[in-house]
Amino acid sequence: MSGRIRVGIGGWVFEPWRGTFYPEGLRQKDELAYVGEHLTATEINATYYSTQKPATFAGWAKAVPDGFQFAVKASRFCTNRRVLADAGDSIAKFVNQGLVELGDRLGPILWQFMPTKKFDAEDFGAFLNLLPAGVDGVPLRHALEVRHESFDDPAFFDLAREAGAAVVYADHPEYPALRGHDAGFSYARLMRTREEEPTGYAPEHITDWAAMAKERAARGDAYIFFISGAKVRAPAAAQALIVALG
Repeated sequence: MSGRIRVGIGGWVFEPWRGTFYPEGLRQKDELAYVGEHLTATEINATYYSTQKPATFAGWAKAVPDGFQFAVKASRFCTNRRVLADAGDSIAKFVNQGLVELGDRLGPILWQFMPTKKFDAEDFGAFLNLLPAGVDGVPLRHALEVRHESFDDPAFFDLAREAGAAVVYADHPEYPALRGHDAGFSYARLMRTREEEPTGYAPEHITDWAAMAKERAARGDAYIFFISGAKVRAPAAAQALIVALG
């Protein structure tokens, strides 16, 4: 493989994980470190809702081991707007809030769009032109999670390829499962875990996701996150996939 496979979940603070994933009695401040010991990545959700301090990012980086990475969810003020081309100031505020403090723990930035956001080639192209290639000398990688069927359009995939951005593959009952061009890395969000299944997805499906991850890793780093669905099963699904990957 030419890339590394990282498997994780969304965030690390979720009460139902206490006693199911986290051991009973584990202090909340130690939960991120526990994620770092058992998984290889996680998404940061807090950045979607509000700006964080550089010291916060530095603290998160120190809590996890070498090789672990954070995918950083972009601010909703960048993506939840009628005219994406006007997001320049919000994007600048987001990327300059202290992401560089994550150092080599910094993974891709996830730009998530509302299910109601339709594809407009001119406006979306202008938005992609606003995404910086780096900040303070640190390269940035961008992943686009679009949730409206209008994005299943060759023009969208062309824009993403030209921008060097990955198109997120979503396993979801309602959102389109889009497969974009190679962007040097890939990003998948698997959102159909079931609570009655101990590992969220049935074993044969975990095997399928492992095969997909290996295929994608042949072309670059592959990020796989178990999100939503029966969220309580997300850590078990991630651990099962790590085992399946060997």
